[in-house]
Amino acid sequence: MSDTQIKARRNDLYETDFYVWTQEQAQLLRERRFDDLDLDNLVDEVQSVGSSEKREIRNRLVVLLGHLLKWKFQPGGRGSSWIQTIFEQRQQITDIITGSPSLRKYQRDQIKAVYRAARLLAAKETGVALGIFPSECPFDANEALDFEFFPEDREFE
Repeated sequence: MSDTQIKARRNDLYETDFYVWTQEQAQLLRERRFDDLDLDNLVDEVQSVGSSEKREIRNRLVVLLGHLLKWKFQPGGRGSSWIQTIFEQRQQITDIITGSPSLRKYQRDQIKAVYRAARLLAAKETGVALGIFPSECPFDANEALDFEFFPEDREFE
């Protein structure tokens, strides 16, 4: 098989059966057959793993902040499921940061960036008017990620 045919086969396998392609690439790496690797697609996949970690942090922060808003602004709806969701998001974010400590600053920077989506989520899930929720995130990163923190009831004036 020519180099062109081998490259075409690898690319075809990447497109038609991703799982088999990953197993083949892993085997080639174990065997140190670097010249046989599908480098173009392998580079893209390795890069996407890092991007997926960032995406996971953002998604979990949206859910976490949304639930913290619900907790603060709809105290009548508080229950064990909200506590569980808040705990689960914090735990999953912590697990990601434990495995990739270089993303710690990223997670903290994303609090403000994802707040708009969290605010919309809280409004949608509670049926409370969007305007009830502050336009700026009322929680700093330390509060949001602290396993002991639960916001107080909103103050009615």
